Amino acid sequence: MLNPTVSSLSAPDSVSAKKRYQAEACVAKHTGDRTEQQDRAAVFAHPTRKGTMMAVLADGMGGHSGGAMAAEQVILKARQNFEAFAPASESAPDLLRGIVDEAHIVIKLTRFTSEQDPHSTAVVFMMQPDRADWAHCGDSRFYHFRRGALVSRSVDHSLVEELVRKGRLDAEGALRHPNRNVLLSCLGSEREPRVDVGHVSPLVGGDAFLLCSDGLWAYISEEEMGEILAAQSPRDAASMLIEMARQRARGGGDNISLAIVKLVEVAAKPPQSRGDFPKLGV
Repeated sequence: MLNPTVSSLSAPDSVSAKKRYQAEACVAKHTGDRTEQQDRAAVFAHPTRKGTMMAVLADGMGGHSGGAMAAEQVILKARQNFEAFAPASESAPDLLRGIVDEAHIVIKLTRFTSEQDPHSTAVVFMMQPDRADWAHCGDSRFYHFRRGALVSRSVDHSLVEELVRKGRLDAEGALRHPNRNVLLSCLGSEREPRVDVGHVSPLVGGDAFLLCSDGLWAYISEEEMGEILAAQSPRDAASMLIEMARQRARGGGDNISLAIVKLVEVAAKPPQSRGDFPKLGV
C-alpha cells in the first residue's frame, strides 16, 4: 500500500543560508471499499536537475478500467513533460499547466479507441531548491501546511464548492450534498479543463505538502491533517491518514490516494551550491 521515497534537499530558508533541509516524500494508496483502484499517484526526481522533484496525483472516473486508464495518462504525461523541463525555456507554472492540458487531450483521444468514457482529476506539484509550484483540476486537493498550520489549499472545481463559495451551502452540508461528486471541470470532458496554479517561495523547514483524492479529504479535517503532518514522518502520516479515513468511511469509502512532501531541517554541512544535492532514491 505504501511506497516511500526520500530525497535530500539543500534549500536555505528565509532566516539563515546555513540551514539545510531534507525533503521526505511518500506515496500511498488504498482501494477503500471499491472493487477497483482507479486512483494513481507518484513522486519522481528530475533526471538531470538535482534537487528538482515532482509529485502527481489523479483520481480516475469512467466505468470499469476507464478511470484507471485516464489517471494513468496523467502520471505518464507528468513524467514525460517533467523530464524535458528546462527553466531557461519554460516556467514552472507553464510546465504544470501544460501537463494538465496535454493529459486532457490524450484522455479525450482514448475515447475513440475504447468503449469507455474516461475522465480524471489532476494535482501536479513541483519542488525546486528555492520554490514550490502546483496546479490542479477537479476535486482532488492540494494542501500546504507550515509547522501544522494551514497556509493554503486548492479550491475544488465542483458544484458543491461553487455553492459554498456563493454562500448557499456550508462545509458540513457540502459533505452530505447528493450532488457532491458533480465536477464543473475535469480532464477528458468536452470543455477545456480549468487549471488553477499556486506557488510558495522561499521554502522553510516545517513546510508540508499534501496531494490527495476525495477518498481522504472527505473524512479528515484540515486541523487533523496539519497536526499529523507536523508530528509524523510522511510514511507514518500516510498510514495514519488512511487508517482514519477507512474507519470513518464505515464500509462506504472511495479509493484513497495521497502524496506527501515534507521539509525537515538537518544538521549544517559545509557550503555547497544551491542545487548540488542527491537525486530522489527509493
